[in-house]
Formats: sequence, C-alpha cells, structure tokens
Amino acid sequence: MLKKLLAKLSPGLGIDLGTANSLVYLQNKGIVINEPSVVAFNQKTGEILAIGREAQAMVGRTPPHIVVVQPLTNGVISDFELTEEMLKYFYRKFQKSKLGVLPYRPRVVVGIPCGITEVERKAVEDAALNAGAGEIYLIEQALAAAIGSHIPIFEPSGNIMIDIGGGTTDIVTISLGGIVRYKNLKIAGQKFNDDIIKYIRDEHRLLIGDVSAERVKLDIGSAKVSGMEKLETTVRGRDLNTGLPKEIVLTSDEVAKAMDKSLKVLVETIRSTIEETPPELVADIYTKNIWLSGGGSLLHNLDRLIENYCAMPVKLVEDPLTATVRGLGMIIEDLEKYKNILIYESKTKE
Repeated sequence: MLKKLLAKLSPGLGIDLGTANSLVYLQNKGIVINEPSVVAFNQKTGEILAIGREAQAMVGRTPPHIVVVQPLTNGVISDFELTEEMLKYFYRKFQKSKLGVLPYRPRVVVGIPCGITEVERKAVEDAALNAGAGEIYLIEQALAAAIGSHIPIFEPSGNIMIDIGGGTTDIVTISLGGIVRYKNLKIAGQKFNDDIIKYIRDEHRLLIGDVSAERVKLDIGSAKVSGMEKLETTVRGRDLNTGLPKEIVLTSDEVAKAMDKSLKVLVETIRSTIEETPPELVADIYTKNIWLSGGGSLLHNLDRLIENYCAMPVKLVEDPLTATVRGLGMIIEDLEKYKNILIYESKTKE
C-alpha cells in the first residue's frame, strides 16, 4: 500500500529511448535529460565507467579493454543489461534529494518504434521495471511525436507523420487516435553516416569514424535537389594506402551523392505508404501537410525532396528533435486522456 501511494505521489517520466540519443521528460518540470544513448564499460571487470555524454567523449579513444557501445540498435534493445543500467542512470538523475534517494518507483511512458515484436516490447518493459519503474506504458514514437507537435490525432481526419530517428524511420498515417497505416525503415540518421563513411573510403581511400561522419552530415549534408547550395568542409582520417593521417576537402554534392540511394528508398516508401492509405484520408492529408519529426528530418533539403517526389506539402514540426519526448510528457501529464491509445499498461510492481 505504501509503495502504491508513493508511486502515485511521485512525478512520472516520459522516456524517448533512441538509437543515437535518449531524452527524458519529468512531470511538472519538462525535459531534464538529453544525452547520447552510449555506455562505456570495462570488459575485464564489468564495471560501467560512463553513460551519456561522458561515454560519447570516449568513442574511438579507448584502450582494448574499455568498450563504448550503443545498447539500442534500430530503435530496439540490443544489450539488455546496458539498457537497464542506462535507465537506472536516468532515474537517479531525478530521484536524488537532500534526504538521499527516495523509495518510490516512478510511472514511466516509453516510446517505441512501430512494428516491433512482442519480444522486443517485453524487453523494453522488463528493462524499465528492473531499473526501478513502478508502472510502464508504451506508445509508438511517431504517435507521441504527433501529440507533442499538437497535431489533432483524435479527429476523424488523416495526418501523416514521418519520424526519422537515429536507427529507424517510422512513416504513419494517423486518424481517430490510432495508426491506420505504417511502414518502418532501417534507414535513418545512422544509415546516412554509414553512407558517408563508405563513400569517403571508396572514393578518397580515407577511413573516418562515425563521429566525423556525423559532423560532415551536420555541416554540409543535404538531399540531392536542384539549386542546392554548394558547400565544402575538411575531413581528416587515415589514408588507406599509406596508413598515415590525411586531410581532404569534401563537397556537399559528394555528400548528397553518398546518401542518394538511401534517400530514394526513403521517399519511395513514403509514397507507397500514401498509396496504401484510404482515399478519404489521403484527401485530408493533401489539404494539410506531411509532417517531419526526429533528428534525421533536419537533413538539409529533405523536405523539398519529399515534396518533389510525393507532390504534397511537407513541413517540419516545431523542434523536431524533442517532438517525441514532448508528446510522452503530455501523456504523463494527463494519463487518463491518452490511456486508451497506449499499447501496453503494466501492473504496479510490488
């Protein structure tokens, strides 16, 4: 009884567990955590050395016995124990007080990709419960992003949300509080980085890491469209011919070429999702916008590429990076309003 009372009195959490970044919304406070989904641990001792930004700073700079990993792959848990440790780290961030760690277990709403399996859902639930949560609720990330962007999801009217994260892209048609059609792609921010790494390796015989590829993408990355701005950046890495350090100048045209194949698959999938959507909902969507959310949606000219290919207006939501966690926060602030659209509700753990 005491644990249940403490759980009800405790603030809830909205957790956006992403492949690249994880964000946490604390009820009545707002977004309190926005850190890379990265964990560093010692293989010899099993000790967790760092989580989040501290672990991210170690990427590519560790001795062999220290490993830095992303415990989520393509939006789902690939390392259960490290995900659990990461969640514990998030919980501790808000539980500490002058009296020490409070004994309650928070209510948690977690965003998940569309179409994940029952086993993958159970992994999220178990990790959150084992880390210290009391009640677990799951909801599709794209639906949460729509809620966080104040799109009227409960109306009998169609809206298309494209949520492009680090590991996956969810393309969903929403009406009456539910998802009518969806497609899930393993083409997102990480795939764009991999494309850039491969292009530079093949065309310039230069080996770079994921951190450098991310910087290139942010600096001069663009979808290939007519009239795109010409930009350049310097890239440093290891020359595959000599094994020595080398610097090259890379252009935005080259980066667009590197990502072009992946982006074509993305826009073709968006188009096929629209084609499979009931005609009445497509008519609604045509008078509105296709909405883009997630960090991957910030790729320059991506909205123009989708507009050109699908012949429909495309618009980024306000602050695409935080749309999903804002939606999770709105749910935890008013759980009764959204309870019927949640995928799963756990029992309070005694």
